[in-house]
Amino acid sequence: MSVAVQGATGKGSRERDQRPGPWERLKRSYAKHWYAYAMIAPVVLVLGVLVLYPLAEGIWLTLTDANSLNIARKIGVNEIPASYQYIGFHNYADILWGPGSYDRFWSHFVWTIAWTGTCVALHYTLGLGLAVLLNKKLRGRAGYRMLLILPWAVPTFVTVFSWRLMLSDGGVINSALGALHLPEPGWLTHPWAQKAAAILVNTWAGVPFMMISLLGGLQSIPAELYEAAEMDGATRWQQFRHITLPGLRSVSSTVVLLGVIWTFNQFNVIYLLFGKGAPDAQLLVTWAYRLGFGQIPADYAQSAAYGVILLSILIVFTAFYRRWLARNEQANG
Repeated sequence: MSVAVQGATGKGSRERDQRPGPWERLKRSYAKHWYAYAMIAPVVLVLGVLVLYPLAEGIWLTLTDANSLNIARKIGVNEIPASYQYIGFHNYADILWGPGSYDRFWSHFVWTIAWTGTCVALHYTLGLGLAVLLNKKLRGRAGYRMLLILPWAVPTFVTVFSWRLMLSDGGVINSALGALHLPEPGWLTHPWAQKAAAILVNTWAGVPFMMISLLGGLQSIPAELYEAAEMDGATRWQQFRHITLPGLRSVSSTVVLLGVIWTFNQFNVIYLLFGKGAPDAQLLVTWAYRLGFGQIPADYAQSAAYGVILLSILIVFTAFYRRWLARNEQANG
């Protein structure tokens, strides 16, 4: 028996020794699939130039004290060389637990999380409700769809500037509230009202995408399932819970993930609505922009560090979210 075990062990070791190494496997793969490599080479090159190089440059800046006063620049005919220095992870330490870190980072982090959760929940809830209504046979359904898509089709700056006019002190919204003898909040001046206004505008602009995506998912659910459930005496709520929601699981997981990423990095709504004001309503991404482009001297290193932190947060969230979805799929069979 021991001889047989030794023979099997020796055979297994010889097979491992005879396996081609990584470089050999790469050469064989290239020889077999060279056409595919040639086709994707331009894409890889473009991604490297447009994504990987700026990302690497940004990560390097986070490890320096670069600002608008010590970077390489040209004044007239004089070229001033860069004088910034490597300082390691000091920028990250200063942002996360340095003096005033709560006002500079954590307060904006908490608001960004609350903003993202609230907006995505409203996007999904309202979008699902509208999708369910439009999935029914209604007279003028095509017209309703067109009207509900308009907020998403209109350019963002037009939408936000329109809302900014309506939310101003003498705008339509406060005039209507005043006519009804209701309080007239300072939508663009009061901290809490600014946050409410930002959520309102972003919800208006984001619901149509959710509605269209979920409507496509609803139309892919076989009608026979609803007919069978109705014959079995299932109520509308039971049909919605046991047929509609499970049927939308794959679409929902994708649009929620996209919604979180887009909303977490939503720059346009906040910047166009408040500009450089409303410090309490600034998200992490707009705060990073202010550090890098909205102050003198511009702090490029800290702005880049905010960007890397944002990217890290989204990568961690996406990893946990995908793992959670995979566990749910396994639990549901």
